Amino acid sequence: MLELKAIQKTFDDAVGGHWLLADGLNLQVAAGETVAVLGPSGTGKSTLLKMIAGLEPLDGGSVGFDGVDITRMPPERRSFALMFQDFALFPHLNVQDNVAFGLVEQRLPRAAARQQAQEMLARFGLGQHATHKVTTLSGGEQQRVALARALITAPRLLLLDEPFSALDAELRSSLRDDFHQRIAEAGIATVLVTHDEAEARAMAQRGFRLVAGRLQVLW
Repeated sequence: MLELKAIQKTFDDAVGGHWLLADGLNLQVAAGETVAVLGPSGTGKSTLLKMIAGLEPLDGGSVGFDGVDITRMPPERRSFALMFQDFALFPHLNVQDNVAFGLVEQRLPRAAARQQAQEMLARFGLGQHATHKVTTLSGGEQQRVALARALITAPRLLLLDEPFSALDAELRSSLRDDFHQRIAEAGIATVLVTHDEAEARAMAQRGFRLVAGRLQVLW
């Protein structure tokens, strides 16, 4: 279980503005549960994900997972996966090697990593694209590759940052249903940040709105 306790975070911009992004923020997310955090741009949703991932320091409070305080644990030791809205695929690698990348980083032999990647791509209906360049895929296919890459390392937590915002409305609808099913099958705790309430309700068991650094319950 992910547990955020009394998170504090402020941000000073280049023109002298002072923004309160988290003001004693608390949140728990259980294994197999998806929680959505909604709000317009600039409210601190992406920063919240970065703090959970260890990519952004806290001003106060703590991040815990399964009863262990991981506030000062480096990102690479947390075994979390973060997916961005721009897919963040490696253009110089083919589809299979994009998916295998995390396993290779974990020092699995490249041949074994590629075999697991091929199996994961087959599950996602992308097996025939294994040796293709990612730049030849459609937006929806690239997003499925990004999810396959995130799930193949069996992360303890999945962090989704506006994962469908770059796609058209029809594709967003079909992909969110697909993602919801695959995340549920994997049983991974998931935090989704989005500005789209319909998307959040389709994917998450609980939803909150981030307002003035605090989470307001929506459902």
